[in-house]
Amino acid sequence: MSDVLSYLLLIFMVVAAIAVARAKDLVSAVVIFASYSLAMAIMWQMLQAPDIAITEAAVGAGLTSLLFLATIARTQRYER
Repeated sequence: MSDVLSYLLLIFMVVAAIAVARAKDLVSAVVIFASYSLAMAIMWQMLQAPDIAITEAAVGAGLTSLLFLATIARTQRYER
């Protein structure tokens, strides 16, 4: 079961990374990036590195996403 979950997380992270690079809307790119960071935090936990998992969840998914959203809110974003 753990191997299946690992492979699913790896596939999700690759798809999420490609989706962030191809996203046209900045807010959707930030949301996809946050989900990628949460998947990475789960992967770190599965690798038995809880300190890195907590840091990834707090900084990667939490703080960085908030800073990106605050920056987007203060600038004009390009939409098609």
